[in-house]
Amino acid sequence: MSPPRAAAVAAWLLAAWLLLGTAVARAAGAPVQDAPVPAATGQDDGTQAAPPQARGLRIGILTMEPGEIFFERFGHNAIVVDDPAAAGPVSYNYGYFDLDEEGFVWNFARGRMVYRLVALPLERDLRYYAEVGRGATMQWLDLPPERAAALAARLHDQATGPESRYRYEYFTSNCSTKVRDGIDFALEGALHRQLVPRSQGDTWRSEAVRLAAPAPWMALGFHLGLAGWADQPLSRWDEAFVPMRLRDDLRRITLADGRPLVASEEVLLPHRLGQPPDAAPRWRLPALLLGIAIAAVVFWSARRAPRLLGLGAGLFWLFAGLCGVLMGFLWFGSDHVAGHANQNLLLLSPLALGLLPAAWAKLRGRTPGAWFRPLLWTVAGMAALAGFLKFLPFLDQQNTDWVLLLLPVHWALLKTFDPKRETSGE
Repeated sequence: MSPPRAAAVAAWLLAAWLLLGTAVARAAGAPVQDAPVPAATGQDDGTQAAPPQARGLRIGILTMEPGEIFFERFGHNAIVVDDPAAAGPVSYNYGYFDLDEEGFVWNFARGRMVYRLVALPLERDLRYYAEVGRGATMQWLDLPPERAAALAARLHDQATGPESRYRYEYFTSNCSTKVRDGIDFALEGALHRQLVPRSQGDTWRSEAVRLAAPAPWMALGFHLGLAGWADQPLSRWDEAFVPMRLRDDLRRITLADGRPLVASEEVLLPHRLGQPPDAAPRWRLPALLLGIAIAAVVFWSARRAPRLLGLGAGLFWLFAGLCGVLMGFLWFGSDHVAGHANQNLLLLSPLALGLLPAAWAKLRGRTPGAWFRPLLWTVAGMAALAGFLKFLPFLDQQNTDWVLLLLPVHWALLKTFDPKRETSGE
């Protein structure tokens, strides 16, 4: 089999595998592990909180607003234990990780990070947020004394034992979901029962893109890298992976006798930074207009500036190929399940790297080799398939923006670079 024909067969096998992977992931409901992480870096000073006492003990939920560093975009939270027998309130913070840990960067890339629960004085935990202008709100919970003591004892045991280290999963086991699970333990499952039936239609994607919107490069990266699994509507229980969502929901939770769970709420630190938008940006119309504009430039360059066309096509195919390699790694080389079976691989295929010699030939005024045409049609055909999938509701992925942007570009490059069309004068 010739190399171009083998590349075409491999491409369509990849497309078939992509469709199968999408269906399997949606049917199995695999946990998602790819999204930004609210976290606080640092090292514990080695001090540990004393075992809690039941009398007069209070439990609070501390919520910190989003910051400006990329891993702070989702906010943060912690469980606070105020024990009269202790020196002061203790913050149980699930957001510690060690940048100096062996293999940290590689584990981060593969989605295999380990985080720690650290117990530290509340005053110390708040110090960083006060310095950078991030707001902090405390919600004191009206828990029965025995349940407050049970949660405090559980936190103490976790922080001082092997459970202090846990496998971090971006959406399903992060700093905020650990806080949520602790509250649910104290309420003996009542939080789960009240939040699971509720939904406001948000998805992993809409929340990730919304919270990252102040950094457009970050929002676009999530939108491109998240696959169809991230588009399932979330219950309010699932939405609690965002600390501010959990804070808002706690205001609505009631105890068995009808009393509100939150006894009092106070602002400990004012928020001096900007807030994320209430909804994810709408990009469809801008994406379509930009895609048409780029296609028009391609056609103009083909007639007036062929070397400019070669340069632009080379940059586009290089971008497409590198994005495809990255998305392929997320699928086949990492535990980032949210990036598995990503339909954007059809729009930004690694095979586009094989088209770069044609762009170089155009720059030098030469005609690409015979291998070029089948590969060009394969890359454009895969993009067309991505557009066709928008008509199949059982393989829904919210990537219409990318289809509207990239499909016109692929079509324009196909029309201008097809060697047979050039030689026939079409």
